[in-house]
Amino acid sequence: MKTGKVFVMAATLGILCACAPMSPYEAVNSPAVLKIVENARTTGDHAALSTYFENLGAEMRIKAEEQRKLLQHYQEKSYLYGRQAQDQQSHTWALMHRYEQAAKTSLGKAASHRQIAARLARESGNATPRPDRGR
Repeated sequence: MKTGKVFVMAATLGILCACAPMSPYEAVNSPAVLKIVENARTTGDHAALSTYFENLGAEMRIKAEEQRKLLQHYQEKSYLYGRQAQDQQSHTWALMHRYEQAAKTSLGKAASHRQIAARLARESGNATPRPDRGR
């Protein structure tokens, strides 16, 4: 039984990765991911989604930090870039902001799916068959 759950989780993550859009900050709300979220029913499904969103959030934070360092470089060395310095700073700031927002959204979704998985696990663990009512 446990092997089946691992297989389902691996298959779900594989589908998520295969359907992920090219732009990572758009992966949080992509149609493919939304479809998988809609079809999630089991504890394993929600645990896999939680792991996916946590990994995506960590990736977005790393990308935001890279953009933050690049922005700092553009601000400190703006004289190297001439007229494009202002454009590069604003573009980099916008990317950094988008990555940070995507990380927040992704981590929020991960927490939500982790709670759903915990609730489903509790409900399935506490589920006791009803006594026969005289039928």
